[in-house]
Amino acid sequence: MKRHPLFAPLVVVGGLIFGFGLGYSHMARPEVVIDFLLFEDLGLLFVMFGGSIVAGLGFWVLPRLRDGAPLTGRPYERRLKSFDRNVLVGGVVFGVGWGLAGICPGAAYASLGVGNWPILYAIAGMFIGAYAQGIWRSQRSTDADAVPSDD
Repeated sequence: MKRHPLFAPLVVVGGLIFGFGLGYSHMARPEVVIDFLLFEDLGLLFVMFGGSIVAGLGFWVLPRLRDGAPLTGRPYERRLKSFDRNVLVGGVVFGVGWGLAGICPGAAYASLGVGNWPILYAIAGMFIGAYAQGIWRSQRSTDADAVPSDD
């Protein structure tokens, strides 16, 4: 499927707006996120709530105005993911990593923009962890595909 020529520029603009908002709200600073996780500063809750309202309105209004996404032409549809053990374990591991690093992945990149260079360690850890998980998953799928023969 061919994408609209404005797809990439609008993704960059969306990223710029997202990064600016994180920096402006101080949510790109790990100490603010850690204070939130310790229930000492609930500002992040308001930032997440504001983002959820905007996204929710978009997901509610756009399918009523158009048959497909403006830039890709794909129809709007729900993609349901079942709640299984992988979702639970992955969420727990993600949460532990978020708590230890003091910042979520999106805000980690924005944190570079506010001069937080030590966050590069956390970003490197995210890449290494994702790579390790990919290797682990591919080995598991290879093991699952190896079915003993009836010989």
